[in-house]
Amino acid sequence: MTGKVLVIDPVERQDLIKGLASEVRIGILKLLRRAGAKNVNQIAESLGLPQSTVSINLKILEDCGLIHTESQRARKGSQKLCHSAFQEILISFAETAADAHDDMIEVSMPLGLYTEFDVTGPCGLCSKDGVIGLLDVPDTFLDPDRMKAGLLWFTRGYVEYQFPNNTLIKKAKPKALEFSMELSSEVPGTAANWPSDIFLQVNGIDVGTWTSPGDFGDKRGVFTPDWWKLKGSQYGKLKNWRINEFGSFVDGVRISDVTLDALGLDRHRSIRMRVGVKEDAQHPGGINIFGAGFGNYSQDIVLRIQI
Repeated sequence: MTGKVLVIDPVERQDLIKGLASEVRIGILKLLRRAGAKNVNQIAESLGLPQSTVSINLKILEDCGLIHTESQRARKGSQKLCHSAFQEILISFAETAADAHDDMIEVSMPLGLYTEFDVTGPCGLCSKDGVIGLLDVPDTFLDPDRMKAGLLWFTRGYVEYQFPNNTLIKKAKPKALEFSMELSSEVPGTAANWPSDIFLQVNGIDVGTWTSPGDFGDKRGVFTPDWWKLKGSQYGKLKNWRINEFGSFVDGVRISDVTLDALGLDRHRSIRMRVGVKEDAQHPGGINIFGAGFGNYSQDIVLRIQI
């Protein structure tokens, strides 16, 4: 059983609210939370429900991320065990930095405007018009045309961006720090099941890791240009990393105890954000970062500071 806590905004996660809006699904979650992992037949027997009813509701819970499943050997073939994904689910009505427009500083950083990098191949850069430099040559990340990049990828290493610390100019004490970017794993071609541990650092402090499930190529990204090969990475998942007084979160899921105070923003003129895949990652599946002109969101890397 996992000890993770999920904090959700009911406006942003209406899929999850709908997932909870069922006595059957609540019963399944309570059972898994209380008794641990079970297969479909065990859940049906415990709740006194038809197997077909349980299967339908398990699919809904899995689609919105409230449970996860794994295959396990059984006497006849294999069975699918269902696990509760969270120990607690909290609904928060507090304003986020994105909501509190009057108390929010926002900076958009073009994808190619990194100030430091250390990457290994396969790697590369693309603009909306074509490939930048040479593929799989790390030194291409020095090419001046990198400023036009809308997609970059590498296997290990990092890129670092230096944002202005505008809280010092405003003489304001920050309440929360957010980074928003579209990410996926990276594999030659694509693979929906290709996990990768993507880390985030701020001012040299390890904030935490999000495990990307795969490298997505089942359909063309909404903004991915037509010239980009269909067998290449098409889109990612828009991830929101948030650090506040309570810890660090990705899309509301707590990933570490690192708080805003640990980042020492009052001692730094800039906010240095580093993202990548470590050499010793458990799932070293590479990284794609999608920027303007690529993926499903066509956005730069966005920093928001709530003050």
